[in-house]
Amino acid sequence: MFKILKAVCFSSSFLMLTAYALALYAAALLPDSFTVPENTAVQLADMPYISVQQTNDEAMAADASTGTSYNTQLSLGGIIPVKTVRAQVVSRRVVRVCGTPFGIKMFASGAMVVGFSDIYTDAGYQNPARTAGLKLGDVIKSIGGVSTRTNEDVTKALQKVGGNPAEIVYVQNGSEKSTRLTAVLDTSNDMWRTGMWVRDSSAGIGTLTFVDTSSGIFAGLGHSIHDVDTGTSIELRSGEIVDVEITDAVTGTAGSPGELKGTFLSNVPTGTILLNSETGVYGRAISSFSGVDLPVAFSQEVETGKAQIMCTINGREPQNFEVQIEKIALNSDNPNRNMIIRVTDEKLLAATGGIVQGMSGSPIIQNGRLIGAVTHVLVNDPTRGYAIFAENMIEAATIYSKMTA
Repeated sequence: MFKILKAVCFSSSFLMLTAYALALYAAALLPDSFTVPENTAVQLADMPYISVQQTNDEAMAADASTGTSYNTQLSLGGIIPVKTVRAQVVSRRVVRVCGTPFGIKMFASGAMVVGFSDIYTDAGYQNPARTAGLKLGDVIKSIGGVSTRTNEDVTKALQKVGGNPAEIVYVQNGSEKSTRLTAVLDTSNDMWRTGMWVRDSSAGIGTLTFVDTSSGIFAGLGHSIHDVDTGTSIELRSGEIVDVEITDAVTGTAGSPGELKGTFLSNVPTGTILLNSETGVYGRAISSFSGVDLPVAFSQEVETGKAQIMCTINGREPQNFEVQIEKIALNSDNPNRNMIIRVTDEKLLAATGGIVQGMSGSPIIQNGRLIGAVTHVLVNDPTRGYAIFAENMIEAATIYSKMTA
């Protein structure tokens, strides 16, 4: 009997230690705050074993109205404390979910350095720009006091200063810097050059995620637009979106991402891009957009399992395709990598191999709600990719709509 009691005590202690370890692990996975709809307690769809611990927390949730907030204690099985979080009460948003392709035309706030090439001079090969410390992705703001917003501006400024030392102002890793360099005469074309190649604009194809019809703000991509050569996010000067028709799809394979190919149907813009941010591109709609009006899910309502993505792989009309949500990161450090999804739809796999370039921004729907958008493909497995919570995108769209109202 004594041995049996020892065994029972040991088993109980082991179970308690396991439960506390699980509680600590769960706490690390959870953010410090959640947004919740009115009269609703914090409920984690993908972690049903975590719940509010005290009845007074439930009472506060039941009485909370939009614009208020309160602290609530989450627990394991209603017994072991896990974490105290802040609940921000908001009204549930409804947006027009699109899934349609759109063309992007963007002009940077300066000329971005996208390459270097040595210049043959009477003194041999030289590269003043690289010698001065300029790097790929730097944005040139001025040369010799002359503003350089475009490629042509850079060329004109260099010809103006000629072979004289000139101050160059540029942005590197978000910080404005300056240095002095002296252009050299390229004997092949008799022009003053510094050895850097610059670009002031970008164009491409993406997928429109939603339009907030109440504010007229659209959102797409789920990530920022980067320069194709440097991988640097483009600092926006101006931009617009236009109608696109998808004409072909290049199948993705392991190590080689595929892509959607399309044609810009018009030069008439359907919207103006106002923000290029890490959670997507946002702007004001000029034309009306077709789609289906759906409520936006809160991040804690998303669960692993079946879902659908809306995307266009031919023409202009989106289709729904089956996917599986494999992993959810409520407390992710990266705002556009909140989920890992896997394409399971045989039709989409046959057409594209999975997720391809141009599908960024494709809406993800689960339980009749917009839960997120596709952002990146896993290069070594095109059937899988990352996705952003729709809640992150609607938050950015709401903030920006207030700034531009």
